[in-house]
Amino acid sequence: MLDTKPLLYRSGSDFPAITRGKPDILQVNLGYRCNLSCTHCHVNAGPSRTEMMDPHTIETVLRVLETHAMSTLDLTGGAPELHPQFRELVIAARGLGVEVIDRCNLTILDEPEQEDLAQFLAQQKVKVVASLPCYSQKNVDAQRGKGVFERSIAGLHQLNAVGFGMPDSALTLDLVYNPGGAFLPPAQEKLQSDYKQRLLADFGIHFHQLLTLTNMPISRFGSMLLSKGLFDEYMQLLRENYSAANLQGLMCRTTVSVDWRGFLYDCDFNQMLDLPMQSVAGGQRHVRDLLQQSLTGEAIVVADHCYGCTAGQGSSCGGALS
Repeated sequence: MLDTKPLLYRSGSDFPAITRGKPDILQVNLGYRCNLSCTHCHVNAGPSRTEMMDPHTIETVLRVLETHAMSTLDLTGGAPELHPQFRELVIAARGLGVEVIDRCNLTILDEPEQEDLAQFLAQQKVKVVASLPCYSQKNVDAQRGKGVFERSIAGLHQLNAVGFGMPDSALTLDLVYNPGGAFLPPAQEKLQSDYKQRLLADFGIHFHQLLTLTNMPISRFGSMLLSKGLFDEYMQLLRENYSAANLQGLMCRTTVSVDWRGFLYDCDFNQMLDLPMQSVAGGQRHVRDLLQQSLTGEAIVVADHCYGCTAGQGSSCGGALS
């Protein structure tokens, strides 16, 4: 796979310097194992990946949530539900009064031993953020594999059946859109309206919000750009659509990213580029360091891929910024 890091993390990057506010969200990658291998996946997750967070690090994550009174635990993967301690971690975090987000690929709901997953998520009042890059079967299967759209629709029906996404329901179900190529997402509000209309009319499906995410020029997507000679063109697109108004809302200002080993990064994308959080004392910082340290006011590691978060309406794990 072609590597875009040397083209993104270079001396003289002109992306503005930014600093962190008080961290309130701990985004934890539980491992790279997944039942899918999507073309836009910036984690390079798949069924053959074996990386998994160990029990001691999971315990440290819980201690950090409590020590810093963080509001949110954002669980990612791979498919986070495939971690053997996923449910144990969710129950413990909810016991601390922490909101838990499950970044779900929907097809996991019909995997072996996951048949009661929807009920578990509902019982724990987990917020489900589910990837559905289009309401078209052709487009989804092209990005994620043959049959994935049909399985995703089945997963949404399971979630709706236990209350997720239903009108006036407190069980939050948000969907995530990624572009199917080297272009920016359309306006989030307009696309959300289209999604709601089509999914309800065609499949009887309800959800709360649509979150639009820009494809980052890293990992599988970055490799595709290089192989097709589109990398420079895509970076120019991101730069031309840069909006300084998006700087204040960047997720890295309030989110700390933790990889499966427990090491700290300013965001999930820096994690995939192996750009660790800066340390005054030197060495790579670990989640256990947060038991004694505060990160408020520290500089954030930036590079040219950060233009992906500030282009157009902006992009974050919570969708458009403006």
